[in-house]
Amino acid sequence: MSLFPAFLKLRNRPCLVVGAGEIAWSKITSLLDAEADIRVIATEARDEVHQLAAQGRIRLELRAYIPDDVLGNFLVIAATDDRDVNAVVYKDAEDRDILCNAVDDPPNCDFYFGSIVRRGDLQIAISTNGESPALAQRLRREINAALPEDLGRWLADLGELRREVMQIYPAGEHRKQLLHTLAQREVCRSESCPSRRLALGPHDGINVQTQGYIAEQPTPGR
Repeated sequence: MSLFPAFLKLRNRPCLVVGAGEIAWSKITSLLDAEADIRVIATEARDEVHQLAAQGRIRLELRAYIPDDVLGNFLVIAATDDRDVNAVVYKDAEDRDILCNAVDDPPNCDFYFGSIVRRGDLQIAISTNGESPALAQRLRREINAALPEDLGRWLADLGELRREVMQIYPAGEHRKQLLHTLAQREVCRSESCPSRRLALGPHDGINVQTQGYIAEQPTPGR
């Protein structure tokens, strides 16, 4: 089955995690990173989950799961150490048209958690459609080792400059070429930054890609 790749905005969306042990922990932290509204239901929970609840970062209910627990959620994660319970949670969510992931059980998943490489706002997600999570993790390590550590900071500066360019120049081929050129260059926030001068200075309709900038500039972050 082919997957539809997407990055979801989960800020303040209600998300349910059934389970609060080792299997559930990484899913809870992933939802926290996405600023979701997290509710956790489990008969027992590891210390870190109790700490998050005490800090008000999640809601923890120490009890057995019931079918109506899935109601009102944007997505559900079944992450107990009992595959039968996870399968029940998935079926309850499926019956109510709610996206669900039963951890380590591909047939009972509407979506998978990819292996993620992060540099600030840059995210690279790797999925094997459930065929080999180990391969996805290996590829993540290789990509992570290949990317510069300061790529996130460079991307933030590039994003700020892009927003300025979008305000100054009308949509069209010139603006498109300029943005593609800037994506190949070193960018900083200094007013004397050559990339800022290229982007914000007068061009008089000159095609910026004919000026040799792409070939001559170093790779960002190197």
